[in-house]
Parts: sequence; C-alpha cells; structure tokens
Amino acid sequence: MKSVTPRQALLLSLAAALITIAMKTGAWWLTGSIGYLSDALESVVNLAGAGFALWMVSYARQPADDEHQYGHGKAEYFSAAFEGGLIFIAALIILLTAGERLLNPQPIGALGLGTLLSVGASLINFLVARVLLEVGRAHRSIALEADARHLMADVWTTAGVVCGVGLAVVTGWIWLDAVVAGAVALNILREGWELMRRSVDGLMDRALPDAEVKVIERTLSEASPPGCFHSKLRTRAAGAMHFAHVELCVPGEWTVAEAHDVADALERAVQVRTGTRLVVHLEPIPSTDAPGAATEQG
Repeated sequence: MKSVTPRQALLLSLAAALITIAMKTGAWWLTGSIGYLSDALESVVNLAGAGFALWMVSYARQPADDEHQYGHGKAEYFSAAFEGGLIFIAALIILLTAGERLLNPQPIGALGLGTLLSVGASLINFLVARVLLEVGRAHRSIALEADARHLMADVWTTAGVVCGVGLAVVTGWIWLDAVVAGAVALNILREGWELMRRSVDGLMDRALPDAEVKVIERTLSEASPPGCFHSKLRTRAAGAMHFAHVELCVPGEWTVAEAHDVADALERAVQVRTGTRLVVHLEPIPSTDAPGAATEQG
C-alpha cells in the first residue's frame, strides 16, 4: 500500500477511533456491563494514540536540519512509548472499576443491541488495523505498526468481553462480568509493555533485520568492480530511515577520483535497492593482500 501515506492511514485510524468510541459507549450504556465499559475505555486510548502517532509521523518525516543532521526519524519511537503509557493508565482504571464491581455486583441489561454495537466496532478496528499494518510495513513506520497491533489487541479484547458478558447472563454469575474486565486489563497491559519495549529497543539503534542486511551485502558484492571487496558492514534503524556503514577496500594504485566514483556508485545502488542510506569508507589494499570478503553486523 505505497499509494496510501502514513498520514492518511492515521487519519483513518482517528476517524475509526471516534466511531468505535461512540459505538462501544452505546453498548455500555445499553447493558450496564463493566466489560463493555472497559472496551470503550480502550478505544479512548486508541484515539489518543492515533492522534499522537499522527503528530510524530509528521514530525519524523521533516527533512534534516542543522540541529538534526540525520533527520527526525526516531520521533516515531516516542509515539509507541506514548501509546504504551496510555495503555497502562487505561488498564489501571479498568482494574479499579472491575474490583469495585466485583465487590458490588450489578445486573446486566439486555445484550442484543449492545452486543451488536460492540461487534460492529470490533469489525471496524479489524479492517483499519489491516490497513495500518500494510501501510506501516510499506513505509517502514513503527508508529503505524504499533497502532495496528494495538487495534488488533482491541479486536481480541472485544471478543473476550462479548463471550464473558454472554456467559454472565446465561449462567447468572454476574461476577463473571468483572472478572472478564480484569482479564481485559491484564491483556492490554501486556500490549502496553510490548509497545514500550519496542520503542526503547528502537532508540538503542537496533541493527536492521538479517534479510535486509543480506540484500545490502549482495548489492555490494554485485556492484563492486573486480579487485575490490567490502568489510565491517554495520547497520542501524532510526524510525523509517535505515543507515549503513561499510569499508570498501580498493587497489592502492587507484586515484582518489576512481575510488570516489566507485563509492558513489555503491551508495546509489544500495539506496535504490533497499532505501538504506549507505556511507562508504575507503581503504587501500596493499599489494600483498588477497581479495576476500567479511561482514560485521552492528
């Protein structure tokens, strides 16, 4: 989905969050179920997360400037961390509310229309999550992927709530409603922790995936002229932007201009094939050295 921009995908997520908040709040109002209330609260988190993600994605794609000479790509990791923090807050509220309802059970109203609204909202979230995931992968956006995974967690949460509330009504065990709400809170806590972990991992300059590194290595081998070889390949990701650094060993008798032209050609080849910004460091080959190849992923 290269034709859909990250900004457009997040605007779709914002619209979906507003619609699902209204639908899930209606489900809670009709049934009085604390499980449905917990589901509605998670949609509020979706709205806040999508709004912050839109801000960070827009900022991350600003061109490099004097103060940020490698661009602003890491801003997307703040979006994932922010959404993870909101999830923790929502989960705490749900746990407190579920605890109070467990101590003071209340009857659940008719499930018909309320359940229909909740299931409809879940279907919207599922469709939007698929769009966000595909656009996020196409544009290498962790903010979109984080929002997509959160929405998918919301889909499974809604499924659990509907089943739990239905069992509470069928069995007459009203306390099941509060137990399901508590389980929902624990589930979204897990999702929040995963988002926080990924954001911190990204800020630590994690290396590119092995598959992408292999493509870079293959490109370097194919584009390098006879008598040259590369070594010490190191990579890192900064949001949607990917960087690599490599040492290119060239014959010592080459002129600076010859070596420079080869380095430029390699940087262009890697940029075109993988979108990675490569920096080539030139090293002369003493006449006694035999060509070989070695790589090191950092």
